[in-house]
Amino acid sequence: MKKALILEGGAMRGMFTCGVIDVLMEHGITFEAAAGISAGAVFGCNFKSRQIGRPIRYNKKYCADPRYCSLRSLIMTGDLYGADFCYRELPDVLDVFDRQAYRENPMHFYAGATDLETGQCLFRDCLDGGADDMTWFRASASMPMVSRPVEFEGRRLLDGGISDAVPYRYMEGLGYDHNVIVLTQPKGYRKQPAFGMGLIRLLFRRYPKLIEAMAHRHEMYNRQMEELDQREATGQSLVVRPPEALNIGHTEKDPQELERVYQIGRAESEKRLEEIERYLGNA
Repeated sequence: MKKALILEGGAMRGMFTCGVIDVLMEHGITFEAAAGISAGAVFGCNFKSRQIGRPIRYNKKYCADPRYCSLRSLIMTGDLYGADFCYRELPDVLDVFDRQAYRENPMHFYAGATDLETGQCLFRDCLDGGADDMTWFRASASMPMVSRPVEFEGRRLLDGGISDAVPYRYMEGLGYDHNVIVLTQPKGYRKQPAFGMGLIRLLFRRYPKLIEAMAHRHEMYNRQMEELDQREATGQSLVVRPPEALNIGHTEKDPQELERVYQIGRAESEKRLEEIERYLGNA
């Protein structure tokens, strides 16, 4: 049995994920590996550093700070979420990311980002939480049209959710057969076709494979949801998801709204705790 934790993205819906993983950490639940996409990567990495409460804390404190996320940041830097603030000043100075704990935890942490040239999701095993890993986390969470593509080792990268919303197949391919999967949409949710494909085709005209991936993103996502429903029904995977739509904006500025969604995640995790323990063979 190889156990993994798999985390969907979803911008500030990720506060639900933060609530789920904090409860898992509080109860000493561990995995041999984790995989995160977009917000699932930038918030989920705190599971490897074992920093309970860190992402909800800094999000509540800085959500209204224009350096963190603002139209001003988008205009001035090309990134809605300020790259220097989010991936240097915040983890290095303002709410320190425990790189030593991250590095010493033997759990693998895979983050996925989309390659603009191929339209495929690439994964990096982020082992030390250093500058390169932070760049990869940023790439994983760089939403198209409101983020600059991230340059890394000769590649140009954007949000991993474009090409692989929930990387359970990737993890199964690595041999992880007991996977707890945290989603940020309720059961039955299905994605609609992307809005503004005309603009997307114009902005990314040099990258036809990326355009193709974005045009078919909803089909990929909905197929994954169908497969996860089947895996859940047969007990192949254990899926934790919100009981209803979270109704929170991608750039939520109200700390109380962030706390509300975080508490929904905590409540769902606590409700499913014994089931999770049994599934993982801990009970």
